[in-house]
Amino acid sequence: MIEIFNGALNEREIFARWDEIAAAQNCGALALFVGIVRSGEEAGALSFDIYEPLLKGWFNTWENKAQKGGATLLMAHSKGDVPAGKSSFIAGAISPHRRAALELLDEFVEDFKASAPIWKYDVKEGKRLYARSRSKAIAGAGILG
Repeated sequence: MIEIFNGALNEREIFARWDEIAAAQNCGALALFVGIVRSGEEAGALSFDIYEPLLKGWFNTWENKAQKGGATLLMAHSKGDVPAGKSSFIAGAISPHRRAALELLDEFVEDFKASAPIWKYDVKEGKRLYARSRSKAIAGAGILG
């Protein structure tokens, strides 16, 4: 399951919903990763653009991998501005067993950082500035590829 939200994520609401999914599946593990926007230099926020069709295709590949291992993969991400100290990315893995959930989550988050079609901007003095030095090229993504 992938969820896209405008602005900062409401962790409690997302965690509660995902906990209900884990309980309904009678699983022994719900592993979570929460990405929090750090303040840096002069930026008091980050802003995100998402190409949703490409993101959904990328996520579906991971979802299929999780299902083959008897697990469920969950993801929530922000689009638009997220102030420092707030969450912009949450990933979760539900599995009957702890080790499988932790390993899946680790692999997923690493690939997310390398491959997810999400573009990051620093917000400085009310302006969005592309964070080129902290961004990675995505194969086949035009000038960014």
